Amino acid sequence: MALVSERFRDLRSRGECALIPFITAGDPDLETTAAALRVLDQNGADFIELGVPYSDPLADGPVIQAAATRALAKGVTLDRVLAMVKTLSPELQAPLILFTYYNPILNRGIDQFMADIVAVGVAGLVVPDLPLEEVEDLLTAAAAASIDVTLLVAPTSPPERIAAIAAQAQGFVYLVSVTGVTGTRSELQSRVKDLIDGLKQNTDKPIGVGFGVSDPDQAQQLRAWGADGVIVGSAFVKRLAGEDPQAALRTIGEFCRQLKTALG
Repeated sequence: MALVSERFRDLRSRGECALIPFITAGDPDLETTAAALRVLDQNGADFIELGVPYSDPLADGPVIQAAATRALAKGVTLDRVLAMVKTLSPELQAPLILFTYYNPILNRGIDQFMADIVAVGVAGLVVPDLPLEEVEDLLTAAAAASIDVTLLVAPTSPPERIAAIAAQAQGFVYLVSVTGVTGTRSELQSRVKDLIDGLKQNTDKPIGVGFGVSDPDQAQQLRAWGADGVIVGSAFVKRLAGEDPQAALRTIGEFCRQLKTALG
């Protein structure tokens, strides 16, 4: 599977803005998650971010927290998620980016964790609760395993910290568009454009914007503001949580196509 950075270079060469859907593994069940990954891959996703359910998801809003809680209640574990990914990843064109908190990595051991996710076909990693000051060991192990680790930039970060994070990020820089947790928002804050412009002064790495993006118009606006990628999470998770899995899969497929069309 292509590295995240390699796929972004390819998209940039074609003048495309990346669509990065997020779903929570195991909600409503792992079989539906596997089907959803196929659907997203076939309907315009350039990357897919797969969240590992965690009991204390600090960065997640109510929609994704609820999805993680439901998955954990059904016995979904990191090992079960990786087993599912292993069977599915050879079918996917979109690189998989694993979204996990740091404790599962630390519990397994950083080197072992990297070996395990490489073995199943994961291309990238997002660890939202690992601060820049403690990321060196993870970045070193990830580089050895050819895993791109995306670091998050908060909208409240001072310019010197933004520059430091951007310098260390691999694959792309994840710009958090709101102060707070994930979740759909009715409109984007205009200061996101200033944040994108500021980041571009500090790095030539691709910039993906997430947290709060909920519809095609917002995705299109972010592209116009200079984003290289748009991450959409809660809007997909909410649609996938319906009582009828087949209907939910059709719904996320259509939504994915609408978003990709809006991004051009």
